[in-house]
Amino acid sequence: MLEKEIREVYARHPEILYGFTDLSYCEYADEYASALIMAVPYGEQLTAEDYTEERFEQGIQTARGNLEALVEEIEAVLRQRGVKYWVPPVAQQNETELKALFSFKTAAARAGIGWFGKNDVIITEKYGPRVRLSAILIDAPFEYGQAFTESRCPADCTRCVDICPCKVLKNRLWKAGMDREEIIDYRKCNKMRSAFIPKLGRKNACGKCLAVCPFGQKKTD
Repeated sequence: MLEKEIREVYARHPEILYGFTDLSYCEYADEYASALIMAVPYGEQLTAEDYTEERFEQGIQTARGNLEALVEEIEAVLRQRGVKYWVPPVAQQNETELKALFSFKTAAARAGIGWFGKNDVIITEKYGPRVRLSAILIDAPFEYGQAFTESRCPADCTRCVDICPCKVLKNRLWKAGMDREEIIDYRKCNKMRSAFIPKLGRKNACGKCLAVCPFGQKKTD
């Protein structure tokens, strides 16, 4: 059974969060029945006390490598089974709309992995927002997760809003169907992060809003 084989892969990687959602809500429903969503924790689960942009960027790269290896494992199973699938690219289509071909975050909420925080990032119970997402669209049915339809962030928590250096977060609690413009001024965020390209050779990783999130905080003795 395909689902059993995929779950066996994840059983070998218990640190990774994953789930399935149907695709009836999106434009890919005619080609694929389901999406497999996975959330890999960053290499370092940084907090406000130990955060630096460089360490955060390195954590992202570590998670990226782990994700690529995991996706390859799943692809091998799908190829062996002869199942049609597609791995959507992470990259955004352009610098205007700043949207990817497939929203990992929307699928993650529908699969029950997490909800959208006040920083417009998926928040998980185990790691908070300190995860990197990926997805595989698969033309097969699975047992789907229980979708998140609203935020579980405390209404009075403003840690991410307060620390944002760009002041782009609007202190709004997410509900399913909400436009991202209601949560974040994403164009301003992108513009300010892009200003670092001449210096860093890339956009500023800017993960301060992730570091201060109380969900998934490292426990101290």
